[in-house]
Amino acid sequence: MGRVTSFSVASSAELRNRIESAPRLYRGTLVKLCLSSAGPRFLDASFAALLAFLCAFAGAANAAWAGEPPGQLPTLTTALAAHSLHSDEARRAYPVHLRAVVTYYDPNLGNGYAALFVNDETGSIWVNLPADTIASLPIGTLVDVTGMTANGLFAPYIASPHLLVIGHSHLPEKAAQVNHASLFSGTCDGQWIEVEGTVHSFSEADRTVTLHLEMPDGPINVLMMREAGVDYSSLVDARVLIRGNAAPIFSRTKYQMVGARLMAPGLAAIKVLEPAPADPFNQPVAPVDSLMRWDHISILKHRVHLRGTVTLLWPGSSLCIRDDSGAICMRTREQTPIAVGDIADVIGFAEIAGDAHILTDVVYRPVGKGQPAVATPMLVDAILHGLNDSELISIDGQLIGRDQASSDTTLMLSAGKVIFTAVLPKSLADPEGDEWKTGSKLRITGICSVSVNAENSAAGEGVSEGEGTTVAKSFRVLMRSPSDIVVLQKASWWTPAHILLLLALALVSTLCVLAWVVMLRRRVERQTILLRESEERFRHMALHDALTGLATRLLLRDRLDTAVDAAKRRQTGLALLMVDLDKFKDINDTFGHHAGDEVLRVTADRLLAAVRKADTVARFGGDEFVILLADLLDPRIAEIIASKIVENLAAPISFSELTLQVSVSVGVCWASAKELDAEELTKCADAALYQAKENGRNRFHVYSPE
Repeated sequence: MGRVTSFSVASSAELRNRIESAPRLYRGTLVKLCLSSAGPRFLDASFAALLAFLCAFAGAANAAWAGEPPGQLPTLTTALAAHSLHSDEARRAYPVHLRAVVTYYDPNLGNGYAALFVNDETGSIWVNLPADTIASLPIGTLVDVTGMTANGLFAPYIASPHLLVIGHSHLPEKAAQVNHASLFSGTCDGQWIEVEGTVHSFSEADRTVTLHLEMPDGPINVLMMREAGVDYSSLVDARVLIRGNAAPIFSRTKYQMVGARLMAPGLAAIKVLEPAPADPFNQPVAPVDSLMRWDHISILKHRVHLRGTVTLLWPGSSLCIRDDSGAICMRTREQTPIAVGDIADVIGFAEIAGDAHILTDVVYRPVGKGQPAVATPMLVDAILHGLNDSELISIDGQLIGRDQASSDTTLMLSAGKVIFTAVLPKSLADPEGDEWKTGSKLRITGICSVSVNAENSAAGEGVSEGEGTTVAKSFRVLMRSPSDIVVLQKASWWTPAHILLLLALALVSTLCVLAWVVMLRRRVERQTILLRESEERFRHMALHDALTGLATRLLLRDRLDTAVDAAKRRQTGLALLMVDLDKFKDINDTFGHHAGDEVLRVTADRLLAAVRKADTVARFGGDEFVILLADLLDPRIAEIIASKIVENLAAPISFSELTLQVSVSVGVCWASAKELDAEELTKCADAALYQAKENGRNRFHVYSPE
């Protein structure tokens, strides 16, 4: 990029003199005409034509200077022609010369380039301008653009651009209205479009603001430059039409589209179809049990107003309330302090999250003091009926361990044949007492969160055949403070070690022989060590595979359910990798089961080396392994790990004097918080594994609905 020459337009004659005095100005130089402080001053038609000719001459001069024979490729004169090129054609660097209007400009997008979209009568295209080249380029500026085509990480764009400001125009009057599916298909890339939806929330950065827009068929983020003095909160809950350029979100490893967003010029491109209520807290209060019922579906396009007694608050994460009709939990970024038992006014958007109805983007305010809710004592069988979701309950169980992989304090308890978890955020937890020992009987109080399976019920009394119902499969308890844990019974003192110690003391008192005392004490110590080692070994054997030392299905299932719940709560995602050794049976049949066992052990070691410390690697059976990647914000990490697994396992394995060639097929399935379901995630990973094998093995395949 050459130097930047900048000057204001005073008169046509003065401009002619400056250009004539600098005949080599266009060789490798970006020319910028700044608008004077009094506004744009228009040039006469003849001189505007002269400037356009000089701009075109600049592109030809640069091409010749770079050694490209002039006239080798035709000049593209429309945005449509440049943007529609095939990737291979775009790489040939076609010369481009077009006149277009600026529809989006950010002088520093943060990756070394400015964000610049221009639009002419045929369409729009991205211009790859180095960051901070032009300090200000108002939206609607008419520019003459020359440059050459290049193939971007996703679509063609204009590279090595030279911009000449002609004057001020206006934003395109026509914009195609598209839906969520069209945006995420990639067909709208870069184009000037219009979307309709309701603004659910917004987030502000130093220079930009992002509106989180809920379209009728899905959500999308709208990025625009932040305007001084604007209160963007007035847009929340408003139904709007927004115009802007469709921009892809793509994988930088495979250059594939993984999402989409809209880059809008600013408030000028937003048309409010239905304004947000002046004070949403003045709306009628809806009963909790009315949400998602037929009579109230029509009002759920906007925020609903609930009022109830606070039963749980995890600041910046979750809030649960209860009114006379029922209970509900919701997601909130609010940090406003409010006590359990206070009465709160709550507004938020009603959604179905997996298997329950919740409120998202919640704002709340305390309106009075109330009486803390009284927990209902429950048994496991009653909870699994699914009628106590979001309710304050208490339940007794025996502590069997802690989930060390969880970032929160997560206790694992058993009640009868059912295992459930009790979760307390570390931000609310005090140092754990010595009484929380494995084997203790605890009474847990908190909000019941039930996970259910949707199924078609069988015909029965009061239920028609095929009616949609749900069946609970598991639950967890969300605690509010360490005081929600009450020790009912400490772990039994009558351990084998204590019994042996008492026997030793009894023998000492009976025989009164010091030698026997010393011998018995040594024996007690040895027995105690052996018993402890046996206990740890049996516990480890129950949850880990004997051959590889990896987690078993039981441990994987528990961690998967916990990871799904955590991802929904934190609005992250997770991935499941299904790994299968290719033609493992041939190794067993040819070299024997000892060779096969060695392959499985080495495979387990290499899988552990390829994943993160917090990830779970489990042997699912035979030569099949499953890897759980929890708290995953970027799906590309799953692909990187899958690629590393395929690479690691392709290395030969030495056994005795043999060199065994092995490979693996990997199925990858990633899901965001909104789409998370443990059973569906497993099925999708298995389907992706099948596709990897169908594609020739020794590879990984990422699941997609197609």
